[in-house]
Amino acid sequence: GWFDEKNNKTVGANPVRGTESKTRPSTPPATFVATPVFDGAQWDEDDQAGSHPTIQSILRNLNPESVDGKRMIGEDGKTVLRNGRTGDAYDNPITVGYMYILKLNHLVDDKIHARSTGPYSMITQQPLGGKAQFGGQRFGEMEVWALEAYGAAYCLQELLTIKSDDVLGRVRVYEAIVKGDNIPEPGIPESFKVLMKEMQALCLDVEVISHEGKQVELTDLDEEVFTAVRELGIDISRNERGSDADDRERERRREKAY
Repeated sequence: GWFDEKNNKTVGANPVRGTESKTRPSTPPATFVATPVFDGAQWDEDDQAGSHPTIQSILRNLNPESVDGKRMIGEDGKTVLRNGRTGDAYDNPITVGYMYILKLNHLVDDKIHARSTGPYSMITQQPLGGKAQFGGQRFGEMEVWALEAYGAAYCLQELLTIKSDDVLGRVRVYEAIVKGDNIPEPGIPESFKVLMKEMQALCLDVEVISHEGKQVELTDLDEEVFTAVRELGIDISRNERGSDADDRERERRREKAY
């Protein structure tokens, strides 16, 4: 039998009570053997089930029964399993049923991604992450350890400065590539400046001392960056999605379209 979801009725013979001690041939077929995934049995309490069959009632009327009349699966959906080698029963009942294999929607076409230049974070000036934000490749702490183990100092310096958050250095490198000049020396990452500002906000006097013992002034070099950008005519950075500048740019394109 089965449960008719359209008519909200059960199709099949009602189970016969008092047949637990009888043998299998004398027991008529039970009523509930299947229920739809949607709009089917999904309550265990009778007052919430209403006219729907409860899950416990479905499990209570499942067939087949064993030869001695005992039901193989209890109302809790579990049964006693035995060790195939020793024949001993396991200590606790075990849930039995169907196993389903579901397809995971993970395709290479949805994951492959590359970035030349793109948006940077407003706080750390590091590239954003993820394909949706057109982000860069994350080079974490463990990847740094790997390059340190190989002694790839220049590769490591490039990844952590001009390819990341060295604001002035990455513009100068882009300018050098366009003009065909040699790549200049990297500068100080913006994240280091942010760390210093956070420590100064905690009333800590943090200073940067050069090899000659002189204090290094970490001033904002935005004007130099803007000068290089104007000379190139190309801005390698893009507005972070959701920022005020991004909103203004979208509004400008919308007005231009109309």
